[in-house]
Amino acid sequence: MPLGIVFDLDGTLVDTTYIHTLAWWQAFQLAGHVVPMASLHRSVGMGPDQLMPHVLGDGRDERRDEDLVKAHDVLFATWHERVEELPGACHLLSWCHHQGVTLALASSTGGRDLEAMLGVLEHPDLDVVVTSEDVEQSRPSPDLVQLAIERMGLRPKEVLVVGDTVWDVEAARAVGARSVGLECGGTSEAELRAAGATWVFRDPESLCQELVEVAGPGREAWPA
Repeated sequence: MPLGIVFDLDGTLVDTTYIHTLAWWQAFQLAGHVVPMASLHRSVGMGPDQLMPHVLGDGRDERRDEDLVKAHDVLFATWHERVEELPGACHLLSWCHHQGVTLALASSTGGRDLEAMLGVLEHPDLDVVVTSEDVEQSRPSPDLVQLAIERMGLRPKEVLVVGDTVWDVEAARAVGARSVGLECGGTSEAELRAAGATWVFRDPESLCQELVEVAGPGREAWPA
C-alpha cells in the first residue's frame, strides 16, 4: 500500500469532465470564439492560466481572460446540484482514510466549485487540499502535485498520484511518483499509458477493489 495518495478531482472523483467542457464551450462562444468541444475536453484539468493560451494561443487578448473564467464559473455553478460522484469515489476515500493512508486533493478547481464538489463527495477526510490558487502554475505544471506531496510530509516514491488526464500522469512522473490513470474522465487507457501511467483502472471503484486486495493477507506491498 502507498503511504499517501494524491487525488485529482474533476473526472477522477466527480463526474464533471464533460460539464466543464460544456461550460467552457459556452463561455468561449459568448465571447465570440469558436472552439471545438474535443479540444476543450482535452484541456479540462488545466487551470485557467494554462487553458487560455493552450486553447486560444498567445495572440489572444489577455484582458478578456478574467471575463471568460467568470462566465465559465457561472455556467458550471448551474450544474452543482446535479453532479454525481464517479462510481466508488466516496467508498474509495473512506476506505483509504480508515487504512491510515494520508490523503491529498490536488485540483485546479477552487472556491465555491470546490466546496460544492466536496459536498458531492460527502466531505471526505482529507489531510491536504491544494488548488491552483496555492501555486504559481497549474497543470500541466507539476507544481500542484509537488506541493501536495510536500504538505503530506512524504517522499514522492511513497505516494501514488491518481488522475484521469495525461496532465496528472505527467505531473506524477515529473516529481518522481507513481501514478494511476482512470479512464472515467474520458481519456483512453492507451493515452494514459503512453503518458507514463504506472497502472490504469476504469474508475475509483475498480481501483478500490485492487487496493483492498493489496491490503489483504499475504499482499503487503503495492505490485511492482
